[in-house]
Amino acid sequence: MSARGQWDDSAPGTVVVQSKRRWVEFFLLIVAWGLGFSGYVLTGLNIDGVIPPDWRLVGGLWLGLIMACHIVVRIFIPYADPMILPIVFTLNGIGLAMIHRIDLIPAKSPERAINQSIWTLGGVILWAVIVVLLKDHRKLQRFPYVLFLAGLVMMLMPLVPGLGTEINGARLWISLAGFTFQPAEIAKVLLVLAFAAYLVDKRDVLSLAGKKIGPVTFPRARDLGPIVIMWIAAMLVIVYQKDIGTAMLFFGLIVVMLYVATERVGWVVLGVLGFILGAVAAYFAFGHIRIRFDAWLDPFSNFDQNDQIIKAQYGMAWGGLAGRGWGLGRPGLTTFSWSDFIAASVGEELGVTGLMGIIVLYALLVTRGLRAALACRDAFGKMLATGLATVMAIQVTAIIGGVTRMLPLTGLTTPFMSQGGSSEVANWAIVGVIMLVSHQARQPADQLAANVDSEAPPVLDDQATDVIPRHAGGGAR
Repeated sequence: MSARGQWDDSAPGTVVVQSKRRWVEFFLLIVAWGLGFSGYVLTGLNIDGVIPPDWRLVGGLWLGLIMACHIVVRIFIPYADPMILPIVFTLNGIGLAMIHRIDLIPAKSPERAINQSIWTLGGVILWAVIVVLLKDHRKLQRFPYVLFLAGLVMMLMPLVPGLGTEINGARLWISLAGFTFQPAEIAKVLLVLAFAAYLVDKRDVLSLAGKKIGPVTFPRARDLGPIVIMWIAAMLVIVYQKDIGTAMLFFGLIVVMLYVATERVGWVVLGVLGFILGAVAAYFAFGHIRIRFDAWLDPFSNFDQNDQIIKAQYGMAWGGLAGRGWGLGRPGLTTFSWSDFIAASVGEELGVTGLMGIIVLYALLVTRGLRAALACRDAFGKMLATGLATVMAIQVTAIIGGVTRMLPLTGLTTPFMSQGGSSEVANWAIVGVIMLVSHQARQPADQLAANVDSEAPPVLDDQATDVIPRHAGGGAR
């Protein structure tokens, strides 16, 4: 038996099978449940001196939801990576416990934890729909331009007069029927799907054609379409939506995916230079951009303006290495401690140790996504898993880097932890697609061949490669 999960070339007619490791996932899910539920119980003990009266109901419902997901995995995607679901439930459980803890602060709303629990249930249902009904991720490869247009529209929708809503200086939401919604969270999933399909189709042209200047080969002007469109979209987000984080997320995504598809440093050089140029211009042109940079570089120069980041720094410093303990800190002093600054709340009550543990969990989640990309047998699946893992990595780096003052502050959410319905649902959808890719990558070749969608694009080994004529000097036309 081999760990390759493919046809064994050394022994024709045999198929190697990877271990499903579902019992490993089961025990890790129990640990994940325990971490989140213990946060809920300890909060009640430390604040009220007694175990919350509804601990059986809360613990039972949370455990039931986790086990229901485990059963869905066993039935529909038994070869999926056993690490992904426990990591996500650990982050989600700690996030819910922290939001509940902040809800207990006097004069604060007690409804945030309940609302976030409902959105978590919605995200899990969407995850189950993707896992059960989609089955083959290559079905998503058929409509790259429609997905790109839909993603671009969603990204820029808050700019529509009468529809977009400005909250706390950032125009990232739309209001429909009394509900606010952040369309950029859905746009990031659509754009990853669109770019993955586009780059699989055009990667030979994008990687071979170009002009060499010094040690770097730059792409042709005619191939700059995707990066120019995303640069313009990113600048529109900075200027009109007043948010650096969302612009950095989308522009970073396309640059990373272009580099992965083509392995050409020229794309990275052009992308970084373009974003720096736009960011510098925006800094001198718009006051809100300068405020973000001032809060990053010298927050104590203006306490009234930068009180949020200053209080977050004091809170994490008070937490120290081990933290104050669940319910024993004062995270409520920081504005939006339950959403944008939930990482600071964790740092105050669970300490640097707890915050580092959260960061390690995110690093593991991104690593498992990239691992699924490496093992995937088709090019679209590789690009799709890479893009989704990249989105997660950029978002976590931007928000936790901003809260800890490693980077300028952004308006992004901390995936699975911050309060926010659209973020919660979109991130669960990302996890569903990554687990689907992981299942197909680890599935034995004979089962994959039997279950493959006959209408889906072919796998990598069967794809033809475009031939790009080269000049006599070595460069492609």
